Amino acid sequence: MNDRVVLTNRGADELRDELRKLKRIDRPRIISAIAEARSHGDLSENAEYDAAKEQQGFIEGRISELESKLSIAEIIDPAKIGQDGKVVFGAYVELYDEEQDRAVRYQLVGNLEADLSKGRISISSPIGRALLGKNEGDEIVVNAPGGQRNFEILAVRYQ
Repeated sequence: MNDRVVLTNRGADELRDELRKLKRIDRPRIISAIAEARSHGDLSENAEYDAAKEQQGFIEGRISELESKLSIAEIIDPAKIGQDGKVVFGAYVELYDEEQDRAVRYQLVGNLEADLSKGRISISSPIGRALLGKNEGDEIVVNAPGGQRNFEILAVRYQ
């Protein structure tokens, strides 16, 4: 799965929105900032110009990355994969975390849309790899960077 780019519908929409914003708002704004900085004269000692050029490089790099990834992305709808309680890409999984004695909820997504603060974990993460193909009621052991963790799969949903 290293070269494959897999996205959920929501993830693809979010990346397209980011690309639109970069092209329609951020790029024109930075071009104006560069023009303004140029108008101040000597570019060799112009910190505003250097900062704007650096930001432009970042924006153009991100635009290029998003265009490339979206052009080859495989968009997967977990609801169409199967609804038999098996953990698949895009599924929402409710787990009982034995170490923390609480339930946690994650969605398994591709690397581009993984964001732990939003409950989205990559299918290539230790927990993601351990969950794929498992079923409701299964117990899994995850060899995470912080040590071994035990989970029970409480529920699997496809939204």
